[in-house]
Amino acid sequence: MVQIIAFANQKGGVGKTTTAINIGSSLAAIKRRVLLIDLDPQGNAGTGLGFVRADHRQSAYGVIMGTANIADNILSTAVPGLHLLPSSQALAGLEIDLLGMENPEFRLRDAINTIAEHYDYILIDCPPALGYLTVNALTAANAVIIPLQCEFYALEGLTQLTDTIAAVRQKWNPNLEILGVLLTMYSKQYGLTRAVEDDVRKAFGDTVFKTVVPRNVRVSEAPSHGKPALFYDFKSPGAQAYLCVATEVIQRTEGIENGNK
Repeated sequence: MVQIIAFANQKGGVGKTTTAINIGSSLAAIKRRVLLIDLDPQGNAGTGLGFVRADHRQSAYGVIMGTANIADNILSTAVPGLHLLPSSQALAGLEIDLLGMENPEFRLRDAINTIAEHYDYILIDCPPALGYLTVNALTAANAVIIPLQCEFYALEGLTQLTDTIAAVRQKWNPNLEILGVLLTMYSKQYGLTRAVEDDVRKAFGDTVFKTVVPRNVRVSEAPSHGKPALFYDFKSPGAQAYLCVATEVIQRTEGIENGNK
């Protein structure tokens, strides 16, 4: 059974796209069939996997609008087992374009249903906002991963996000669960980082992943080379951390499948 996971946080700069790319690549490295859907109009997931937007016509925009077939818009990446449904700048106007359309919250879910059987994991990189794009992702998903930067304002805005998740669960998707909160850009030498971690673990308990993703230069450099950290520098602490997170994801999604979550 395919696991559909949205990566969401309305706060920008928390490592959301980096996390989606690197967990996707790590899952593919562990021999899982993975599709990464880029719903952020900035298109950074595609750039981080080596794609230049002008070089391809494929886009999630037409898929959500119902003018294009999702299967025709999926790209193979340089990572074996990882595919990409890329973003486009047209997604920035989707909020207006969906006005008046029937069941706008289910557009992505309906498209995914036609290809879901071909994948073990479908990962959705949401934009840093709680509009129709994120609602489409949450309606299509059965789980959410919340990347959280270890900084002073880390917990601000999480109440709004969890309220949105609760509203989507109540209105459209009763099966939606928070799979985990992932601490990113972790610097253990800073007291503030440890204080933030303590606060987050007190607030979310076992929902927080055991693995933390360290602040790592190699992870930051990798997107400029169009590669996930795993393929840019396999031995780097960041790449190894994402491999560990992917292992936790597999363990937790098996729990969801068995009804133990």
